[in-house]
Amino acid sequence: MANNAGAKKAIRKIAARTEVNKSRRTRVRTFLKKFQEAVTGGDADAAKGAFVQAQSELMRAVTKGVVHKNTGSRKVSRLAAQLKKMSAA
Repeated sequence: MANNAGAKKAIRKIAARTEVNKSRRTRVRTFLKKFQEAVTGGDADAAKGAFVQAQSELMRAVTKGVVHKNTGSRKVSRLAAQLKKMSAA
């Protein structure tokens, strides 16, 4: 258990940061879900729009430190591959 003022403050900061990061991660997942729904629905235009938004949110999460840079890039790459596969079919 925290025993001094600095440790107690650190616990408060971590708790606040955790809430913010949780919110950001949820937001990213929402956009990823919208993209998946557009792909499964077969609507190429909606999927392209959803891809742009999902990519933007993922990279924003990377800059905020919620997601590692390589993780964000990997996810965007996989989304782009799905979109390319869908538009080719």
